Amino acid sequence: MEERAFGRSGQHASVVGLGTWQLGADWGDVDDKEALAVLETAAESGVTFFDTADVYGDGRSEQTIATFLRSRPDLHVFVATKMGRRVEQVPENYVLDNFRAWNDRSRRNLGVDRLDLVQLHCPPTPVYSSDEVFDALDTLVEEERVAAYGVSVETCAEALTAIARPNVASVQIILNPFRMKPLLDVLPAAEKAGVAIIARVPLASGLLSGKYTKDTVFAENDHRTYNRHGESFDQGETFSGVDFGTGVEAAVEFAALAPEGFTPAQLALRWIIQLPGVTTVIPGARTPEQARANASAAALPELSGETLTAIRELYDRRIKEQVEGRW
Repeated sequence: MEERAFGRSGQHASVVGLGTWQLGADWGDVDDKEALAVLETAAESGVTFFDTADVYGDGRSEQTIATFLRSRPDLHVFVATKMGRRVEQVPENYVLDNFRAWNDRSRRNLGVDRLDLVQLHCPPTPVYSSDEVFDALDTLVEEERVAAYGVSVETCAEALTAIARPNVASVQIILNPFRMKPLLDVLPAAEKAGVAIIARVPLASGLLSGKYTKDTVFAENDHRTYNRHGESFDQGETFSGVDFGTGVEAAVEFAALAPEGFTPAQLALRWIIQLPGVTTVIPGARTPEQARANASAAALPELSGETLTAIRELYDRRIKEQVEGRW
């Protein structure tokens, strides 16, 4: 699989990575054996970038990755984790002492002395403008606790503030055919600054797979049930902030745009992969079959101008009004 330079970090990442929120929590139940099988299949398919966080299953996702990598010392996988969501979300909690404590925990969970990448996990907006926060992150690098740091953001404005910071290696942002606003300013700014872009929620929480109907029911412990209106965290993390009914209808139209040999999910992933400025896209997978199909999107042909135009028209007509003013 193609690997791309990961911004100014000196590292590289496969163009299709693996998001591991599903392997920790908030997507219904997944057992340890199945989680390890997902990681194995992704690696066998050429994936060299795993994205996790300290709060995914209260550390379970990090620990599962560590278990897998111990069993496969032959593999080189770039593992990115996140920190900051274990405490009340106020700027005052984003301080060096907390960073060290969270870093210690993630390093234990992952079984490493130094993290490849740590990301602030969608912190309160004022955090992105705090010199003290980024001085503290620089200290983690100086102490060789982390090789590099980045941010995971909710809004384009937050992304642009972070990109302007001289030592930010990456910005993780929601980006998919139902969330196009980052194309306007964020991707060009990141490319110019040499900042990696990690595209998350690439399938709009599964909407773009084309598998759901308005009658689809998700488990009670699945965020697609309990966070549809932002009850537990930012609404944009669930179905990209799109109303479920609208999203299902638009997903039917989207699926009809898939060229021969593409699934709807692969169409969404291929669309992201070929955007200028994108480094890696991190779909999640609950089964080995999903992991394999997602990875295979990297080898599919580039989309035609006609298909790209049709995807844009669908977004402008059905989705843009719901999401673009909010994020």
